[in-house]
Formats: sequence, structure tokens, C-alpha cells
Amino acid sequence: MTVSLDLVDVDSLLTEEEVAIRATARRFADEQLRPHLPEWFESASIPARDLAKELGSLGLLGMHLTGYGCAGLGPVAYGLACLEIEAADSGMRSLVSVQGSLAMYAIWKYGSEEQKNEWLPRMAAGEAIGCFGLTEPDFGSNPGGMRTNARRDGDDWVLNGSKMWITNGSVADVAVVWARTDDGVRGFVVPTSTAGFSAPEITRKMSLRASVTSELIFSDVRLPASAMLPEARGLSGPLGCLNEARFGIIFGAMGAARDCLETAVSYAADRQVFDKPLSAYQLTQAKFADMAVELNKGILLAVHLGRLKEKGTLRPEQVSVGKLNNVREAIAIARECRTILAANGISGEYPVMRHANNLESVLTYEGTSEVHQLVIGQALTGQSAFR
Repeated sequence: MTVSLDLVDVDSLLTEEEVAIRATARRFADEQLRPHLPEWFESASIPARDLAKELGSLGLLGMHLTGYGCAGLGPVAYGLACLEIEAADSGMRSLVSVQGSLAMYAIWKYGSEEQKNEWLPRMAAGEAIGCFGLTEPDFGSNPGGMRTNARRDGDDWVLNGSKMWITNGSVADVAVVWARTDDGVRGFVVPTSTAGFSAPEITRKMSLRASVTSELIFSDVRLPASAMLPEARGLSGPLGCLNEARFGIIFGAMGAARDCLETAVSYAADRQVFDKPLSAYQLTQAKFADMAVELNKGILLAVHLGRLKEKGTLRPEQVSVGKLNNVREAIAIARECRTILAANGISGEYPVMRHANNLESVLTYEGTSEVHQLVIGQALTGQSAFR
């Protein structure tokens, strides 16, 4: 049974190009991801390099960036691609987000021409994978407390410290690493083949199992002066990158929610309870109606924020509104859909519990709900409540 969940005609707000990009991403998700995801989630292992090359061949890596082999597409097209990839799995969208909106964006926005030419074409093609080292074991929501440091030694920099919960870390060819220096927080482009760099994978995860998550360790990693990102000074650099990634999540979370709701609607149509379909009961329809309303509101919000981003007027607190609302509603939808599938809802034969588990991570990465509440609170009151 196929039912459209677009109750408010969102498609009428999209351009032909955006619809085409969405279709490309959906086809890739349906053909190349969905058939394998139960196995990847179960084994906590993905063919990251093969996936990166396939995504690159479709132009989906760094697709919202211009030049250097990037597709140069608009924010809404990028967001819709994130939505379709996350409808398959949040871990898959994380690979795309970290590659394009964190590692590639950092180099594109803050890097030298030499850094851009060396890395961006290969990363756009999926021939090189990037990761983004900001979070530390003791400093997540407070990146200003980071202990990772880089000190001058002649013309070189020597990097020491560690980062935690880094997507793509163990398979990355290059890491964008933020470290404390005598000149404040600065970013460095670190080839992962550099002596003293290691990236042990984090295992035994209960969420984002179809994703590579790692620790990064720097032990006297010697870098040339040219490794520094010249245009990034202070925390505004990494926070600017995080806003790019958060934007993709605003769309992506709605993909996970949509997949849960589509699964539940289809299941309820086939499931017989007291001699009639589960979908024929008022309580079930009330659940569906509430979830569909929140899903459509979330997608409308995402598209609206995308149009603001196109105009260059999107503000950080608006990104926080989108991330806070859409992830919060997505995880609520996933949990409610699980109740409709009942015991089948915990089975790997259906994607609902996998989405719910993944969204637990999405809820807290790229800024916890509490952080986004405080960003919004500061915009409303003019008072910072972070300290």
C-alpha cells in the first residue's frame, strides 16, 4: 500500500531541479542502501569507501559548494538529498554531512587555494574521505574548553591531544582538526597518514551502527605551516561549520520520520486486529494524523529555512529552531510508530527501531537539544545563559 504523506503539497514549493535531485538521492537510497542496511546495522560495519565513491559519482558530496569539482547546487536541493539519504539511515546521512558540510566546507570556506585544490576535487568524487575533529572526551557542548593543542616548532606545528565521537575517523584520508594555539583556536588540515596520528574505531554502539565512529589521537603530529586553515580564527570557524551540518539535519531527520510513518501506515493496512485492519481504528488514525501533521510542519520549516539560506539571511538561531524542532519531532514519530508495529517494531525486519536508535544520537550531536534551547533563549531575551 502506497499513500502520499504530503498533505500540504510541499512539492509545489520545489523547483524541477530540486525534485530531480531528490529523485536521484531516493533512487540511490532504495537501490544501494536499503537492501543492505539490516546487515550493516547488525554487523556495525559499512563499506565506507565504496559508498563514498558511489555518492561522489552522483554529485552528492559537497553538492552545495561551488568550484573544485563540487556540484554547486542550492541549499534546498542539498537538504532534500539529506532527507532521502536519512530516510534510509541516519548513519548514511552522517557520512554525507561530515564529508560535505564539515570537512569539505571547512576547507572550502577557510582553506588556502593550495588546500582546496589538493583535497576538494578528490573529496567531491569520493576518492578521499574526510572527518572533522572538534569534540573531545570532556568537551562536547563547550568546545572552548578543548585541550588539544598545537605549538610552534620552527616553521612547523606539533599537534597533541585527542578528539572523540568522530564520524568517518577510522576511514578518513584527511582530518580537519581544531586545536588551541598561542593565537587562539585554529584549524589544521591533517592527512591521516601523518606520523603520530591514529584513529581507533569506537565499537559496541547501540546507535548509528551503520556508520564509522572513532577517536582521534595526536601524539607529536608534526605539520608544516601550510597545514593551518588561514581564514579561520577562534571558535567562529568550527561553529560556522557546525551550522552547515545542522542545516542538513533539519531535512535529514524528517527523512527518518517519514520512513517510520510510511512503514507504520503500510503495516497497519495489512495487520488484522479483531477482524479488521489496524488502520481502520480511530486510535490508530489519530496517531497517524498527529504524526503526519508534525512531519509536514517539519518539512515546511526545513524548506523555508532553505529559502532563507539561499538568500543569505539564515541566522544561527533559526538553524537551532529547525534542528531542535525537527529532531525532537522525528524521534517522537519513530517511538509512536514503534507502538503501532507492537512487537514487530523491535524487529530488524522493519526500520522503525533502527531509526529510533539512530535518532537518539542525532538528538545530541551537532548541538544537544539543551544547547539549541539556549541559543533560541538568547535570541529571545538578549541574555546568554550558557554560563
